[in-house]
Amino acid sequence: MKYSRLIFYSAVLILAISSCKTVPVTGRKQLNLVPNGLITTMSFSAYDSVVKASPTLSQFDARAQMVTRVGAKIQQAVETYMQQNNMGKDLKSFKWEFNTINQDIVNAWCMPGGKVVVYTGLLPISQGDEGLAVVMGHEIAHAIARHGNERMSEALLVGMGGLVLEEALREKKQETQILFLALYSIGSTLALELPNSRMQESEADKLGLIFMGMAGYNPEEAVPFWRRMAANNKGGKLPEFLSTHPSDESRIKKLSALIPEIKEKYYKSN
Repeated sequence: MKYSRLIFYSAVLILAISSCKTVPVTGRKQLNLVPNGLITTMSFSAYDSVVKASPTLSQFDARAQMVTRVGAKIQQAVETYMQQNNMGKDLKSFKWEFNTINQDIVNAWCMPGGKVVVYTGLLPISQGDEGLAVVMGHEIAHAIARHGNERMSEALLVGMGGLVLEEALREKKQETQILFLALYSIGSTLALELPNSRMQESEADKLGLIFMGMAGYNPEEAVPFWRRMAANNKGGKLPEFLSTHPSDESRIKKLSALIPEIKEKYYKSN
């Protein structure tokens, strides 16, 4: 019994080591057990389901046009950045799309493959293109850094006994779908307290600043945007030590320290 457990954990360790990827900018090694083709297929399917079931704005609506406009500029910046850093092949599976859902929800997300949704509840806080670029750059950065893949890999190892995705889809289809949606904050209240969340948020903040700067949006706008988010969250925010996300004060402090370097290296003013 002990021998078979040793073989199992050794196999998991070898699989984990061989499945490591590198996060852009930071160079951090991350676990990635999920085949890109499979997670992209799940992503596109989930995205289509959400968009079809939601009150999505017409592309003639000025709010939707703003989301598309900002998204297209961030997309171009991402593609340029990845080419410059010899990572253009990582975008081969991306089929960019931007939609705006007319719901009073302060949220936006980007799924693997470049599928982006912004909720109209976010727009009063973003207050225009530059504020919107802060959050869209951040959410797209999560997809570029494969944070969802990383967290799903960890969850498959920890929560599903080391099952790889094909097995999980076959043996625990419902649990796997709930897990996938939860990782992208879509239609689920499942709370995932995984240890890398704060690190991933910091990586997305930095990458997001780079992307918005290269797209021609002033990175300095990140500070007032997150202050407005903090004001909106007042009274409902957990203390940092109880949350996987950095506190608003901690995030603003780190962003303020990053902005001068990002602005100097990447900002190309419109």
